Amino acid sequence: MGDSRLTTRILMEMENLITKSSKRQNITSRFKDLHKSILRKHYNAADVEIDYGKQRIKMDVVLDDHEYDPKIINMVVSTMPLSLYYKDLDTFLKSCLVKDVKSLAFYALLLKQHTNEDVSMLAL
Repeated sequence: MGDSRLTTRILMEMENLITKSSKRQNITSRFKDLHKSILRKHYNAADVEIDYGKQRIKMDVVLDDHEYDPKIINMVVSTMPLSLYYKDLDTFLKSCLVKDVKSLAFYALLLKQHTNEDVSMLAL
């Protein structure tokens, strides 16, 4: 899984970014994209919509990974529509963070995009 200090740092930075981005007055389009990226990664979703007012998340979860390629237009992909209610966006998004190497690399990329800080990935 890599260096535990690096893992801890990436997860802490992601949690800080989620906290910052989840405040009602701070939800910009850039933060909305961050939230959607976290949910797409965690749920393997092809499409994610967040209704911040009604505290609802609607997404199409891909059932078979082999059918879906995000780099091309997919005409036929088996998906399941899913609608979730969240009580607290901050807590919900933090619960979506996982510690596997692939996810940590993804989070490091998100951190670089949203904070302009390069989190060293040498240990991964």
